[in-house]
Amino acid sequence: MAAFRSGLLVLTAPLPALAPRLAPLLSSAARLVNRTLYVHLQPGLSLAGPAQPQPGPVPATFEVLDVLSLLYAGADRHRGLDVRVLLTNVQAKSALPSAPAVSVQNLAHPPEVVLTDFQTLDGSQYNPVKQQLERYATSCYSCCPQLSSVLLCPNRGTAELPAEPLDIPSPSTIRPASPVARSPKQPLRGYGRGALGGTFDRLHNAHKVLLSVACVLAQEQLVVGVADKDLLKSKVLPELLQPYADRVEHLSEFLVDVKPSLTFDIVPLLDPYGPAGSDPLLQFLVVSEETYRGGMAVNRFRLEHGLEELTLYQIQLLKDQSHKENEEDKVSSSSLRQRMLGTLLRPPNKRPELPASLYVLGLTGISGSGKSSIAQRLRNLGAFVIDSDQLGHRAYAPGGPAYQPVVEAFGTDILHKDGTINRKVLGSRVFGNKKQLKVLTDIMWPVIAMLAREEMDLAVAQGKTVCVIDAAMLLEAGWQDMVHEVWTVVIPETEAVRRIVKRDGLSEAAANSRLQSQMSGQQLVDQSHVVLSTLWEPHVTQQQVEQAWDLLQKRLPETLRTQD
Repeated sequence: MAAFRSGLLVLTAPLPALAPRLAPLLSSAARLVNRTLYVHLQPGLSLAGPAQPQPGPVPATFEVLDVLSLLYAGADRHRGLDVRVLLTNVQAKSALPSAPAVSVQNLAHPPEVVLTDFQTLDGSQYNPVKQQLERYATSCYSCCPQLSSVLLCPNRGTAELPAEPLDIPSPSTIRPASPVARSPKQPLRGYGRGALGGTFDRLHNAHKVLLSVACVLAQEQLVVGVADKDLLKSKVLPELLQPYADRVEHLSEFLVDVKPSLTFDIVPLLDPYGPAGSDPLLQFLVVSEETYRGGMAVNRFRLEHGLEELTLYQIQLLKDQSHKENEEDKVSSSSLRQRMLGTLLRPPNKRPELPASLYVLGLTGISGSGKSSIAQRLRNLGAFVIDSDQLGHRAYAPGGPAYQPVVEAFGTDILHKDGTINRKVLGSRVFGNKKQLKVLTDIMWPVIAMLAREEMDLAVAQGKTVCVIDAAMLLEAGWQDMVHEVWTVVIPETEAVRRIVKRDGLSEAAANSRLQSQMSGQQLVDQSHVVLSTLWEPHVTQQQVEQAWDLLQKRLPETLRTQD
């Protein structure tokens, strides 16, 4: 088990020799550090001499940037570990004067341990070398006072470097978008100001490659556009996107950590061009393989408005070696959001007033979301399902607890000849009339809640431990107060409209009107503990539900013991 929350890995091997060793080095480091691992590149550094080693500039070459990409590709195998390659000493070729050297760079998470690939002659943990390593680390970065050190050498059992394959990107990991002949040792040109853009949701290793390349190229200022508002609508599972402020916070911390000498201008990206389309001071734009066409469009836009084209740098996508069938084969935020489906997003509610032997879920979702199919899947797994629509029918029936109050409130002209309530006539009375709708819900919602509690008692009598209240209006009615967890089913509104039109024979306008009268998927998710989606094939939905159910079973005993 990892012993340190943060660490600094000092890599001293020549770059050609380093590449095949990165995967085992990262695996070894991940066994010691469990949160943040900083990486410092200093090829050729010796820790064996009597004099204290000094940091020196590392020329930014295509080889260095390929190693950056390799590091982040390897880091993606250790998803709980936040790897950050520090770039203060990586310097691009530039006519601009170098930024003044900072004696000690502050880090957001001061390292508790310093690690290195430097090897002693006998492969031992040689104290003088470790002391030199600690001195070197503290001369460069702010570290914890009680700094530990470890030499990651093959002969040390706990830090053994296993043979582990790593897919090495092609030599075109990074390149100017216009193909140019280049060698690994070819220096990269530096620029005063540049830009890049993205959603930057759940900052991951592919983001870090893009950002790191931009940081190496920029010498003064980097403008970062962060997608917001309308640009988020087409994203997969937009309801699970981090808020804009959170994305900016994580992005800013990373950027300041890796290259504090730059000025960072992080701005909302509200259209496809953003600042890159209008800022005359920008000189380059970093894009991915997917967004290269967007970069070309930015340049056309600039030319149309009398601005010079930007030099485009295109970055190869990082492949996701463990993606599932419904996920993208690249490292992406979309896949990370999909992996959140079925997992617990926030602590469950404590409900001591509910039966101690019963755990209650509230299942909700917008119209057309597939909520009923999820309820059936949960029933098949052993849950007791309470259908709030059926309880409503019971409440409306002659002799039911809501029958007389509804008739008194709306008159006998809402009745069929047989005395039953004509729900279509009643519906027309309340549709579009908020006052009348409130009169109805003030009658119905408490009655349905009462009937639901009676059903819970029945579930206990049947020996069930999990009860699901299937209710489209769960949150509007305030019924979240009688469940331990809210589970929400989400789909894009366009898909919901398509399903409603097909299922109910409504027009698109009527389907949209129905959705507008409900809480949005985002509003539901903001109050949910677990989120599911029926957007993909039925077997994918089944996998989600089974995972959610299995995870629920693991937390049930502790929760139930707490209630007893």
